[in-house]
Amino acid sequence: MAAWWGTRSAVSQRLRLEVEAMRATFGETFKLVVPPAGGLLYWEGSAEINLSTLKDPVHWLKIVYLNDYPNRPAEAYVLKPRVYSEKHQYEDGQLCLFNPKDGEHYGWNPSKSTAVTVAAWAIQWLYAYYTWRATGAWPGIEERVDPNTPLPPRMRR
Repeated sequence: MAAWWGTRSAVSQRLRLEVEAMRATFGETFKLVVPPAGGLLYWEGSAEINLSTLKDPVHWLKIVYLNDYPNRPAEAYVLKPRVYSEKHQYEDGQLCLFNPKDGEHYGWNPSKSTAVTVAAWAIQWLYAYYTWRATGAWPGIEERVDPNTPLPPRMRR
């Protein structure tokens, strides 16, 4: 079975849409990386976080398309500088960008959301992260979880 994005010689319409949207939004800031056979397609690029408290405002991001994209959202990672939030980041570094319970109107919508959506959420996440670091409170509404609820496998330490 071919990847959702097609092949190097026959790119899918969805990938064409993704590339067009990323270029329209970020210009040449993000580059699409097509891995060798079997690897995951991803975008890598930089975003400037405009906060006077940062020594270096440039943050390098990676937006990874999963094999079952767009049914599942792309994953976002901060490559540089190293950031860590025990509340809103998975153990492997993936950013927790939205609550799946919010549904398609607020969270991921396979028919409307793109890598631009994920990159924008990642940038918004960085601002929330630095706010949390400065104040001790993550901005926005957070879901309260029963402490007796088992964690999903990817969040277990």
